[in-house]
Amino acid sequence: MATSVVRIQVERADVLEYETDILALKFAQDLYGVDREVVQRLERHGSNVLGSLPDVGRALIVPSSGVVKAPEILFVGVQPLGRFSYAQIRQFARNVMRELAISRPGARYVALTLHGRGFGLDESEAFKAEVAGLLDAFDTEEYPLSLEYVAVVENDAATAKRLEELLDEVLPGRCAIPGRSRAANRSAEARQKLTDVGEGSTAKPHVFVAMPFASEFDDRFHYGIKGAVNAAGYLCERADLASFTGDVIMWVRDRIDKAALVVADLSTANPNVYLEVGYAWGKDVRTVLLAPSSTDLKFDVRGQRCLVFNSIRHLEELLTKELVGLKA
Repeated sequence: MATSVVRIQVERADVLEYETDILALKFAQDLYGVDREVVQRLERHGSNVLGSLPDVGRALIVPSSGVVKAPEILFVGVQPLGRFSYAQIRQFARNVMRELAISRPGARYVALTLHGRGFGLDESEAFKAEVAGLLDAFDTEEYPLSLEYVAVVENDAATAKRLEELLDEVLPGRCAIPGRSRAANRSAEARQKLTDVGEGSTAKPHVFVAMPFASEFDDRFHYGIKGAVNAAGYLCERADLASFTGDVIMWVRDRIDKAALVVADLSTANPNVYLEVGYAWGKDVRTVLLAPSSTDLKFDVRGQRCLVFNSIRHLEELLTKELVGLKA
């Protein structure tokens, strides 16, 4: 008999050390982040998994051989990162549940990670897409019948806190009641917030943020920029050109082309940021320039209007006012 309630939870932990029945990972036709680390560990252990990783739409379950705490690892094949967007994240989560319904119907605990944020997608929209995919599977009863708990595992404390707050907003109580006949028991408000996540996400207006992609800028991005951008009704996207090449650079260009505007933090005169600003100017995309000091500006932007801020709160206030003015 199917579980009457499935709990969805954000867990602050190292996913490689997290105790669960199944660790579910994407394989974006190349290795990145957690999936790369797991495959490298398996290969060092003697498990020849590299040549068997799944194509798009297919899946592979392998024993972990003790390289992670979960006894088994599920790899789900997805589109390459340049094409792996919000709709694919929603489908990925649903496919995880579908595959386990067939292959591991007795699974009680499943762990996932958040996808999309690392190469530029809006963190909140990506997380909502993942939750929506799980709920899609629950609504159609395509999930392991013994399932009790799905954890989105995040090692960074600040990120985990943000995701917990968002989960409370979109799924009050953090519990899903599987089955179409029971779907109405979830609040209409929660379902409405997730209805157009995925396929509808790419049509939403977005702001592309050009800024150094380093941990010391995280608070500035999440609390000074992203909050103001989301409050103005935009998705907030950014990407680290230094970490990705090929299709993801093309994705960056595409997202700048289609952006409502580009917000650029010119701190440290980061060359990738100046490259993105130059590309935006060449495409006639409106830009908002930011800097903590006018001395951070190089000669080629010194004649441009720039919002100079002295704190994260000040940055949020300035940017909020600027976005209101631009929308008007």
